Amino acid sequence: MSDYRGRFVWHELLTTDPKAAGAFFSKIIGWKTQPWGTDGSYTLFVSGSRQLAGLMVLPEDAKKMGAPPNWLTYVGTTDVDETARLATSLGARVLKAPEDIPGAGRFAVLQDPQGATFGIYKSHQSPAADAAPVVGDFSWHELATTDAKAALGFYQRLFGWEETSAMDMGEMGVYQMFGQSKQGRTLGGLFNKPSQMPGPPAWVAYIKVPDARKTADAIKKAGAKVINGPMEVPGGDWIAQGIDQQGAMFAVHSAVAAAPAAATAAPAKASRKAAAKKKPAAKKKAASKKAAPRKKAAKKSAARAKSARKTPKKSATKKAAAKGKKGRRK
Repeated sequence: MSDYRGRFVWHELLTTDPKAAGAFFSKIIGWKTQPWGTDGSYTLFVSGSRQLAGLMVLPEDAKKMGAPPNWLTYVGTTDVDETARLATSLGARVLKAPEDIPGAGRFAVLQDPQGATFGIYKSHQSPAADAAPVVGDFSWHELATTDAKAALGFYQRLFGWEETSAMDMGEMGVYQMFGQSKQGRTLGGLFNKPSQMPGPPAWVAYIKVPDARKTADAIKKAGAKVINGPMEVPGGDWIAQGIDQQGAMFAVHSAVAAAPAAATAAPAKASRKAAAKKKPAAKKKAASKKAAPRKKAAKKSAARAKSARKTPKKSATKKAAAKGKKGRRK
């Protein structure tokens, strides 16, 4: 399909306890787990017949490099090798060189010029047409970085992303959203993370749920943490960001009934507000509200999302990246 390039095609959780993480996300999101083929070390998160994400042990060499449990996001490309070469010429690093996954596709893991890690993938199979996300899908992708303008230029060259709408956050800067011109749907957003936000630049993906408020309650009852939200965002959608029991950050998003397509951009706007405002002591958490009449309430939000964004400077090694592609359905 013409829109495969630049599409977010796979997500993989690298964790210290796959069994516990699998049970947690099955309970919180409603996914089921099943082994990938004959490889008992790799697990798929599924919904019906749809394969939605992968799950595996965080390798020892990755832990030695300081990599915490984390979700790794992969973006589709029509030529993995050429995309890796182009990324390098634009100042990125190749953390895992292009490699085939027999019967599945070809992949590589990169680190953008600002330090955020992501994967690229080309399936051997013809990908299905993309569609608006439904409950259980990943519905939004957000990059907190040190130079949003440069980062957007980098990803535009790699994947053809285009600017869509933007939100002026005043002293917190601009939240820039992006998408694919032929797809006609905004895919995510990026912003300059404030200096108080710990960790390197990182991607975070939002999972669509029926009600982010109820999911936030369920996250806490399951023994994990809610570090931002639940909060209403412009357009009426709701989001929450959390950290599972093993330490991996994730986020959830629920849409208002009969919401217009533009409302898909909502998670981005709120997270930008939540990340930016934190006192030097960095001990309080708050939640933001929507813009306009919500703007005043938004100032109360400052600090919840800051403590959790940590994507390792290096990928989860050849084993982590290679196995992550095996379960792809796209």
